Amino acid sequence: MNSRALLVSIALVCASSTGIAQANDTTSAQNVPSYHYGMPLHVGKVIALNEPTTLDCEVITATMKYIDSQSGQPAEIAYRKLSDACSYQN
Repeated sequence: MNSRALLVSIALVCASSTGIAQANDTTSAQNVPSYHYGMPLHVGKVIALNEPTTLDCEVITATMKYIDSQSGQPAEIAYRKLSDACSYQN
């Protein structure tokens, strides 16, 4: 009986730590505005393209850092796309 309670406790700790790790990933993406269809982008120069690595073909949230061509200031936008893994799968 004690071993069963121990296993349940370990499972709960693992589940809660996984939830915390996922929550940390989403808070960083919330500060970046999300692209929507038809949104005007004034991209003068792309600085960086970032996306989470995954081995599965799935829709992910990527970010683009760029220089705004109108203001000359750095900007960042989040957008949804298929992961690069989709290029390598049939």
